Amino acid sequence: MPVRIPKAGSTEVAAFGLAGVAGFAPFYFMLPGAEERLATQTARWAPRWERNISYFAPPARMIAQRAERPVQKTVKKIDDRLPLEKMAKNVDRRIKYGIDRMSKR
Repeated sequence: MPVRIPKAGSTEVAAFGLAGVAGFAPFYFMLPGAEERLATQTARWAPRWERNISYFAPPARMIAQRAERPVQKTVKKIDDRLPLEKMAKNVDRRIKYGIDRMSKR
């Protein structure tokens, strides 16, 4: 009985398409004239991108500012709980011990 492969969803198609573009981009840039083509496309599309970015930038900035304080508090809480200094000293001590042991041989 043949194996039935389910139809790919839109997310899968987008993921495979993006992987294909990312995988073959280096080969595209090795072709002669690729820099010129890229420069012309950038000159053509850059004004549109900048207009669209200016639409998204202020809300994104507000979201980042709103999230900054809770993230900062969480990082500080985690930092206080972790015994990083003690661990660093132990690693340093073990490295020195290993070097001393090897130098005695």
